[in-house]
Amino acid sequence: MHESQASTRPHAAAQPPVDRRTFVQSVTGSLAALSLSPLPAAAQQMSGAATVEAQVTQPKWEGPPRLKFGVIGLNHGHITGMTDAVMRGGGELAWVYAKEPALLEQFRQKYPAAKVARSEAEILDDASVKVVLSASIPAERAPLGIRVMRAGKDFIADKPGITSLAQLAEVRKVQAETRRIYSIVYSERFENRATVRAGELVKAGAIGTVLQTIGLGPHRPSYKTRPEWFFDVANYGGILTDIASHQADQFLFFTGSTKAEVVAAQAGNVHTPAYPKFQDFGDMMLRGNGGSGYVRVDWFTPDGLPTWGDGRLTILGTEGFIEIRKNVDIVGRPGGSHLFLSDQKTTRYIDTSKVELTYGRQVVSDILDRTETAMTQAHCFLAMQLVLEAQAKAQAPKLT
Repeated sequence: MHESQASTRPHAAAQPPVDRRTFVQSVTGSLAALSLSPLPAAAQQMSGAATVEAQVTQPKWEGPPRLKFGVIGLNHGHITGMTDAVMRGGGELAWVYAKEPALLEQFRQKYPAAKVARSEAEILDDASVKVVLSASIPAERAPLGIRVMRAGKDFIADKPGITSLAQLAEVRKVQAETRRIYSIVYSERFENRATVRAGELVKAGAIGTVLQTIGLGPHRPSYKTRPEWFFDVANYGGILTDIASHQADQFLFFTGSTKAEVVAAQAGNVHTPAYPKFQDFGDMMLRGNGGSGYVRVDWFTPDGLPTWGDGRLTILGTEGFIEIRKNVDIVGRPGGSHLFLSDQKTTRYIDTSKVELTYGRQVVSDILDRTETAMTQAHCFLAMQLVLEAQAKAQAPKLT
């Protein structure tokens, strides 16, 4: 598609079942794969599917490091994908701190050059460290980010980077005061090759003007491997706050919306009585100044599926549509990051195997240059605002 045709919108064979670890080790996929991953019992898999994807397809940084960074909090396996992304962007991992010895040991096996801090303060007091990454327990991320920003450093959090509207208000206040970067890794977009490519296609006008996004985020629960905090909504903010933050980010990005509202939402525990404080299903409808969106998230992936979840994104445009199968083509091609495009001329499969995952490079540049090329701060916060408002107003689903 020629640039003259570009949209005016902003950025815009059956397989036997395998368990999550086997899938992660054998195929490429999305970092979204490990939403609320256990990292259990003490230290289950530390590597996410997108980490495998990055290792397979992404170039390593060549040349001297561009900045030093630290890691605080290892409670979710996304931390390895986040660390690898920043390293691909030229970051040098200088420090790591975690309260859990087993998680710390597992992280150090993958990153032996990282120096172990005796406390969080040891990292925050190091003037050479420019940014701190965290995948701590979700409810602890915003308070940590506030401490990091007040220490004069930028902060990159796993999603959900904020778990309540009160936290969001305080984070916004401190970010405005300090002018530090508070970035949340919405990895279903940043670390999935098909979604990155879809952004390029939409920007080039391949499907006309985007009208709506439909984002589906199913997950396999694997309850026996989960840590205790996983089952209490107070720790992760609720299913919409957590998983649906991916879909809210993609809705804003692909529709080009800078303002948006929650039209309707529901969330609750519909079929997991053994864990009454856990939410296993949620959905919401969104309306923005650039389009509309529907989101459904759940913990009901059946064991017969050859991966932990058939994550999908459909982008409807005036001249066609794009469908992304993030983790599996259930009756065809192996691996993840599958992109299908249908326009006025044809329907085709688009190979994304050589697409660069640009978030790490862009966010490192943003830290050094004080720019917003990876994601604007307003977009980062608006995505969380939408899911937090949806969570707050969500009605309990009714099956009868």
